[in-house]
Amino acid sequence: MLRIEHLTKTFGNKVAVDDLSLHIQPGEIYGFIGHNGAGKTTTIKAATGIMQFDAGEIYVDGHSVRTEPIACKSVMAYIPDNPDLYEFMTGIQYLNFIADIYGVDPDTRAERIHTYASTFELEPSLANPVSSYSHGMKQKLAIISALIHDPKLIIMDEPFVGLDPVASHQVKQIMRDICNRGGAIFFSTHVLEVAEKLCDKVAIIKNGKLVKSGTMEEVVGDVSLEDVFLELAQEKDSSLGR
Repeated sequence: MLRIEHLTKTFGNKVAVDDLSLHIQPGEIYGFIGHNGAGKTTTIKAATGIMQFDAGEIYVDGHSVRTEPIACKSVMAYIPDNPDLYEFMTGIQYLNFIADIYGVDPDTRAERIHTYASTFELEPSLANPVSSYSHGMKQKLAIISALIHDPKLIIMDEPFVGLDPVASHQVKQIMRDICNRGGAIFFSTHVLEVAEKLCDKVAIIKNGKLVKSGTMEEVVGDVSLEDVFLELAQEKDSSLGR
């Protein structure tokens, strides 16, 4: 569903992502872990077509992000860590705007908006302007807008930031349901306990390089994901001290 092949992205003299390759298959929830500045968001923005990259290729459902961006974006959704929504619109206007972009018919969009807005207890607020929403409400609206065209691939950057525990639980259930229907999820998170319980596979990136990836059992072994991550972080600190 998502194939990242030898991705490299630089900013001046800094290599943000260095020859990174990852394959996310249909049916998988794939976690992307790393310290701040490791290259997670750069990778995600490259995969969604937001940011150009220097070398490598990225494919979504067999289409090249570089040469077939519309085909890629038609089957994916992106949820950033800080949603940048049109605040002059009401919630329902924003959702209809997104549905129009993806060509979702009126009956289907109405059903999906009702289902997801009810799930996130946002339906009573859809008539209000987005500018009046809290950060958590904006995050819920962004999630609903990402689901409205039933994407095959959802890419998320820290999706649980700003969500209350109930909403976080609902998002996890939706993620698993999407993958059970043959979709795929690729998301970054700092909440290692969530990643360990939720993900089928995980990749750990450090200083732009992939350092560990595979099934949760392969990566974690007899310890925890937190133990593995902290060990890698300490190796980073030790190398900087030499």
